[in-house]
Amino acid sequence: MKVVDIRTHVLLDPDFDIGATSSAQDTIVVEVVTDEGIVGVGETDLNAWIARACIESPGTHTMDQGIKHLLLGRDPLDPEAIWRELYVGTAMTGRRGAVVHAIGAVDMALWDIVGKVRGVPCWQLWGDAAVSTLTPYASLQPDASSMSIYEETMVEWARRAVQAGFTAVKLEATFDGPYRHKGLKAGDEKITEILQTVRDTVGPGVRMMVDVQYAFDSVERALRVTREWNDLDVFFLEAPLWPDDLTKYAELSTQSKVPIASGEWLATEWEFRDLAERGKVQFLQPDTGRVGGISQALKVCRLAADLGRQVVPHAWKTGISTAAAAHLAMVTPHMPTFEFLPPELSTSRLRRELVLEELVFENGLLAPPTKPGLGVELVPEAMAEFAAAAERVWPSAAGMAR
Repeated sequence: MKVVDIRTHVLLDPDFDIGATSSAQDTIVVEVVTDEGIVGVGETDLNAWIARACIESPGTHTMDQGIKHLLLGRDPLDPEAIWRELYVGTAMTGRRGAVVHAIGAVDMALWDIVGKVRGVPCWQLWGDAAVSTLTPYASLQPDASSMSIYEETMVEWARRAVQAGFTAVKLEATFDGPYRHKGLKAGDEKITEILQTVRDTVGPGVRMMVDVQYAFDSVERALRVTREWNDLDVFFLEAPLWPDDLTKYAELSTQSKVPIASGEWLATEWEFRDLAERGKVQFLQPDTGRVGGISQALKVCRLAADLGRQVVPHAWKTGISTAAAAHLAMVTPHMPTFEFLPPELSTSRLRRELVLEELVFENGLLAPPTKPGLGVELVPEAMAEFAAAAERVWPSAAGMAR
């Protein structure tokens, strides 16, 4: 079997809001095509036009290649060996950041091919089942058009999630920092107020996580806020500090009574080793595409097991990414939950319409994936509409290298 083509699809929700800090509004879908007609599908959380350039661009020497050039003609059935060759072959451009994120989409598609060739779901390629069912969490999606509406819709989302059967929820309480919701601004006491309201809404039996999205500029500030949470039973605090400051993360992780989670932006197992060993965070959060694909996500899961840490993946794209996270969860006993929002509850059209998937949420749980590969199928009509929307935004880039 040989790879004969890599098709890249830049996709955009026609109703995207440039004022929103949400990467669920666009994606790049990568199809790796073989000479035997088997096609693998992957995606990554990265500016889709940049991802396409990383994959399709040519190179001028042995360590400055384009990903597609390196992959054409290869046998796709050893993704981990291919990952190493792609990593080295792009090292002077990549090593971290956009190129590794783009490799992640290709790597995901290669594992999809292997599962399809062997007739088994991807997770069975990696080991025995660690669980019999999967427990996802819901990321709540409030309307940020005003503070009062934000609070009302946060409560409504929490109520809907519990009514749907979720036993774990995560709320974004971001009123400062780079992710600040459409200009919403409030003091840190508002975070605690929102938490208390959500806890009162969901009750004591629901696991509750909090994402402040890099809002705190000091360890002292983070500790001052979390000291008010003693009676709120917060499972973890996500992304309190800028991800590059591992010294501050170590200080916070060792002093905070609330466990610390981070890692959604990181690439490769090596960055996660630094985050765990130097930053001392308790929860590692690889995004399956950004980290470098499933091959690297598996290494992060093994690293976490060796260091006694837990893994809770980030998955904020389409059903492709959520499927990849579910497969990882099947073989990772130290993954207590992972990000999953049923299409019918999502505000993202890409999440709702792009793929047919086998993951069915019922009574707070997901059944193990059983279809070969990742178990997702692209919807051609949705692909065409979202590709046309991307073409309208940036025609020259959307048509690049065709």
